[in-house]
Amino acid sequence: MNLLSDFLKTTEFDTYEQMTKEFAPSVKDDFNFAFDVVDKYASIEPNKLALIWCNDGGEEKFITFADVARESNRIANMLYAKGIRKGDHVLIMLMSRYEYWYTVVACHKLGAIAIPATSQLTAKDVKYRCNYACVKCIISVNTQSVTGYIREALPDCPTVKHVFAVGGAYGFDDFDVEYAEFPADKLSFEHKNKASEPMIAYFTSGTTGMPKMVTHNYAYPAAHIATAYLWHRCTDGGIHFTAADTGWAKASWGKIYGQWICGSAIFAYDYYGRYTPLDLLPLLQKYKVTTFCAPPTMYRFLIKEDLTKYDLSAIEHYCTAGEPLNPIVYETIKCKIGKSIFEGYGQTETVLALGTFADVTPRPGSMGKPCPLYKIELLDDNGKPVPDGVEGEICIKYNPKQIGLFMGYNAFEPVRSVWSDGYYHTGDVATRDADGYYWFVGRDDDIIKSSGYRIGPFEVESALLEHPSVMECAITAVPDDVRGQIIKATIVLARNYFPSDELKKELQDHVKHTTAPYKYPRVIEFVDRLPKTISEKIRRVEIRENDNSNK
Repeated sequence: MNLLSDFLKTTEFDTYEQMTKEFAPSVKDDFNFAFDVVDKYASIEPNKLALIWCNDGGEEKFITFADVARESNRIANMLYAKGIRKGDHVLIMLMSRYEYWYTVVACHKLGAIAIPATSQLTAKDVKYRCNYACVKCIISVNTQSVTGYIREALPDCPTVKHVFAVGGAYGFDDFDVEYAEFPADKLSFEHKNKASEPMIAYFTSGTTGMPKMVTHNYAYPAAHIATAYLWHRCTDGGIHFTAADTGWAKASWGKIYGQWICGSAIFAYDYYGRYTPLDLLPLLQKYKVTTFCAPPTMYRFLIKEDLTKYDLSAIEHYCTAGEPLNPIVYETIKCKIGKSIFEGYGQTETVLALGTFADVTPRPGSMGKPCPLYKIELLDDNGKPVPDGVEGEICIKYNPKQIGLFMGYNAFEPVRSVWSDGYYHTGDVATRDADGYYWFVGRDDDIIKSSGYRIGPFEVESALLEHPSVMECAITAVPDDVRGQIIKATIVLARNYFPSDELKKELQDHVKHTTAPYKYPRVIEFVDRLPKTISEKIRRVEIRENDNSNK
């Protein structure tokens, strides 16, 4: 069984147009995902599978909703006994440990505001987050780097009162030992919340500046029905895998809320360091994952592997988001696997905002059409809607009844910098074609203005990726006295290709013949790796800053 009928009057949609009219998740005033989804499953179907967990050491666990309900009660009772209360911020750095799911649900039960964070944070990052959010408790894995950075940051984090590590560490309480001592059958406190109150917060990846804390309320999980049901196409009894660190909002998109409401179990792979497609492919085969979502970076690596060695027939649906999918990658995957990849778009501040839904035929490189939760417009610099084919900023019209749009960059202060005339301004630029499909151009800061032309990096990057020598690339602007700006390509070469002036000329000619000639990169730099955020997004701003500092 699933719980979709608790939120939707209509669950079957024959057309995109019907879906936009009839898809309307309802949330009761005191909705709490922990009680109304996790505990409800545990009550009526306790053995329903919630999580399939394995790690790179060969361990595995099959975890039911009864398990999640029981262990989250223990953790909530422990946190309460330690003085954590409603509204307190708890920093969670648990990678893909199964305790992550227990802990997030426990925070929802207690009313504490969970702040999932990646294990790749440095001491400076930990300090910044703890002081920005007045974090009261930290719960982490016990890897030396993670506990070391936390320990280094703590003297400058006066609000932190408790630190826990799974398995314990010097200066840390042993998380599993501590919470195991508390009762599992009931809560030692009474928690009431409104759906409009803050529940979870994420720090953005910092692609354009210092990370911002994005806060969502208790209605947020229900909004991810759009993500999981309409886009991921999760089904009751299915197994979903989203390739994402639990420290990023993509985990909320694909590793807990909407999937569990749909009745689909989550597959989680806990690993240390970085895994490769060769690590992942046998697991997708072994555990018979049925729906799969990964960033374009992973698909770019997958197409380099011999996929015929693996039985991926259980996977019924492929998705991608995080950055645009280059058409050559889409076509190669479709040729090798025989299935399309369905793109989507959203931000930490939203749930799925644009997507290729069931009745929306994928068009390689397109983000699809608007999610029915949002009214989306493309606006010009004067806040006016642009016609089809003209670039505009993706903006979401504010509606006081909608769910899934963030509360603010600080739960206790209104957001002003990205709001104007009743719209949330995403900062992303796109075009819309005559059929209503949206096409990503780039972040507003990334748009290149050269000789009167506006050039988005994505189109040039896609052209370069069609050349067999290019593994990854980033397009940025370089100041030019004549043209204002010229295009620069920073390129990571594929195996068995080496930098040369001849290859530069070949790549420039390739772009000239693949797209408009004025879009070719006049400057090409070969590098071993591209600068990325710890969520694996390319930091074009860092390339620009390095170019300016070397002038």
